[in-house]
Amino acid sequence: MRVLIAEDEVVLAEAIAEGLRLQALAVDTVHNGDAALQRLAVNTYDVLVLDRDLPRVHGDDVCRAVVASDADVRILMLTAAGELTDRVYGLGLGADDYLAKPFAFAELVARVRALGRRARPAAPPVLERAGLRLDATHREAYRDGRYVGLARKEFAVLEELLRADGAVVTTEQLLERAWDEHTDPFSNVVRVVVMTLRRKLGPPQVVDTVTGVGYQIR
Repeated sequence: MRVLIAEDEVVLAEAIAEGLRLQALAVDTVHNGDAALQRLAVNTYDVLVLDRDLPRVHGDDVCRAVVASDADVRILMLTAAGELTDRVYGLGLGADDYLAKPFAFAELVARVRALGRRARPAAPPVLERAGLRLDATHREAYRDGRYVGLARKEFAVLEELLRADGAVVTTEQLLERAWDEHTDPFSNVVRVVVMTLRRKLGPPQVVDTVTGVGYQIR
């Protein structure tokens, strides 16, 4: 899942981003509305965490623009304006969810994940294939009943491969879904993560390489 955080409080934005990255999500941050619209124009995101009081372009106007563009991204408004009238107004602009500050981080994660499931075709919370079992909610992975401890990127790559339900996932798709925009598209990060993922899953190998295309779990 890929998330864009538009929050003008830099410390808060980075704290949220790091917390979501610990949940194996790919996260980018911006600190004004103009930058948010620029990122949304060039990158594909599942969820936009949007502060309403953004400089340059107000968060409300960002929300209106996103809704008018008919993009697939889901919008979670995150703001100090938490009165009932504020929530009703924000949802009326087209936001999919609304969370007032201060908030419990666990609730933010749950809401982001719920919106992410709506941004793409729904996938069950537990994915299973070829003896693999992945529980996205609890961030747990198993191979033939054996628990497998995975790093964040390994977990994210395995989740994307299992979501594909046997189809090939290209290297470009894995970069887009599991890494943020600062990753060099010409690097070998995907290959390295797949290599460590295979080692941790153990034999026999279940992650196949489709030469010149990507990877799949048959």
